[in-house]
Amino acid sequence: MSAPRSNRVEVNGWVVLDKPTGMTSTHAVSRLKRIFNAKKAGHAGTLDPLASGILPIAFGEATKTVPFVQDGEKAYRFTVTWGAETDSDDSDGAVVHTSGARPAPAQIEAALSAFVGDIMQKPPSYSAIKVNGERAYDMARDGEFVDLPARPVTIHSLVVVSSTPDEATLEAQCGKGTYVRAIARDLGRMLGCYGHVTALRRTRVGPFGEAEATPMAALEGEGANPAAEMRDVEAGLAEVPCVVVDRDAAARLRRGQSLILRGRDAPAGGIAYASCGGVPVAFGEVVEGALEPSRVFNLPG
Repeated sequence: MSAPRSNRVEVNGWVVLDKPTGMTSTHAVSRLKRIFNAKKAGHAGTLDPLASGILPIAFGEATKTVPFVQDGEKAYRFTVTWGAETDSDDSDGAVVHTSGARPAPAQIEAALSAFVGDIMQKPPSYSAIKVNGERAYDMARDGEFVDLPARPVTIHSLVVVSSTPDEATLEAQCGKGTYVRAIARDLGRMLGCYGHVTALRRTRVGPFGEAEATPMAALEGEGANPAAEMRDVEAGLAEVPCVVVDRDAAARLRRGQSLILRGRDAPAGGIAYASCGGVPVAFGEVVEGALEPSRVFNLPG
């Protein structure tokens, strides 16, 4: 007896979800996949349940562009509460250290420069990093001691937005793999008062910011029009150089053949994608003046 045929449909594009707090990234993808009745979907960068904000979700052919979005610059607004450090570095964890000390605003400002630039950062024990094939947060929740090694990250900027004696709200712009919770933990230790994240919002992922964000209410429920919130596949390629090609060149790329690039605007090297008639065809590396396609899009056009 054959398996029942799926009634899910091909959906291609991006939805920039403004994820609410209390929801996992995996649950958010499942909700949107059901809303659009889509065959395939995935997210670009995990966002903790405690956090709200930008969670780009790719459908169908757009999932091929996820690495470009996921590797893009990210921005966060977060609140650090002083006086306690937790085992998860946020308010979901158990308190492991306390202090009655509180930092003055000038002390906080002076400490921030140590966290800007290319630095080594020790990820939180409760993180999605895999250790011998298992997620660190699963091991930590099972009571195992998780000691993740420090790794290089890049923090482009870190500024104080507001502060009171008991907490400070900061904004960070950073590269891939940076943990805001680790910034809060290490900043609290440096200031001698301990600290943990009590509010976190992601305001940018790659080309997607708050201006493009769609709340869950606009996608489900009475009066919702989810189709109006779907962006095209090329939205995920906004930070990648584009080469416009004709139909013959597009056919060549779709066959997996390299294409010699001509014209003064052609990229000299690196990653680029080709577009024909406003539809992405393929992306790959430009080598010695030719685009070598590594992934081809199966889109009408």
